[in-house]
Amino acid sequence: MSINVLCLTSLPSEIQDQIKAIDPSINLKMAPGWFDDEIRDSWPKFTCDRYLTSKSIGLSSKTERDELMDWSNIMLVGFPFPLDIKARSPNLKWVHQRPAGSSNMLRGDLWKSDIIVTSSRGYAHNLPIAEYTLAGILHFTKGINISGLEREGNKFDASKYQPVQLSGKTICIIGAGGIGKEVGRLCAAVGMKVIGTRRNSGYVSDDFDQIYASKELLTILPESDYVAICCQWTPETEKLISHEAFGAMKQDTIIINIARGEIIDEAALIKALSENKLRGVVLDVYRGEFEQMPDPSLWNDNRVLITPHISAGSDINSHKGNDLFISNLKKYIKGAQLENIINWELGY
Repeated sequence: MSINVLCLTSLPSEIQDQIKAIDPSINLKMAPGWFDDEIRDSWPKFTCDRYLTSKSIGLSSKTERDELMDWSNIMLVGFPFPLDIKARSPNLKWVHQRPAGSSNMLRGDLWKSDIIVTSSRGYAHNLPIAEYTLAGILHFTKGINISGLEREGNKFDASKYQPVQLSGKTICIIGAGGIGKEVGRLCAAVGMKVIGTRRNSGYVSDDFDQIYASKELLTILPESDYVAICCQWTPETEKLISHEAFGAMKQDTIIINIARGEIIDEAALIKALSENKLRGVVLDVYRGEFEQMPDPSLWNDNRVLITPHISAGSDINSHKGNDLFISNLKKYIKGAQLENIINWELGY
């Protein structure tokens, strides 16, 4: 019996060869860009302008695309993706999305469906994201954000920088998973005390001084100089960083969010900034980032550094999502349990 694998995202030739070599029954069809005109019609223009090239308008007819969907047993997708995959794929059994964030799937008809969906959670660009986090920490710890203001004013005032020593300070990592553990490793390497939260507090890591249950977050924020948000966006973590959380934080806390913007209550963040509670905020994500520009009050605040979801970028490809897919494909053929199946109730 044939196993038909449809890939809607680009794959290196060596990965394609590895997929084909797993079993003679595998038929691999590469179709990156084939659905881009559909994506442009169904996703916000802001998303398409950001993630699709200007000349990407689809490389096939609707009939050809429908035939591909009908043919597929397994699908490998990136972001954004066709929103009606389930409705058009009667033979589909499993979808793997290369990005790590399970919330990417919320828009489509796969969410809470009977199709198995796996993500690359824990296998994405963990090291580049951790390096970005550390860079953001240092940006505000050493007062580097002041430099831009001084360039605009054409005048130096060294007293405004107020640099702080990083070693010995405490960072709370919300979500001690794949990315969070790598953030913890780098922070521990520069002498920081590393604490964190995780759904199951029984997890142990050499780089963390202690890992607490997620429900204990408010009790550990008062001892944290830095807060790094590395968890998945789920109904449970929606607006997790609330007015109450900001109230529990130390004066001059620095916050870094490399997860999803919806985890921070932006109204509460803006209020905390207006009260001068925070020394700095690093946002590689923000609420509604796939649909619009950031809130102007954040965008125009020198204490807030906003980047367009680039923390995973690197000159070295460290993404292991393809490796996970290959490993899972071998398990699928054997009838074994796949790794990283999205739990629709938990949201990741």
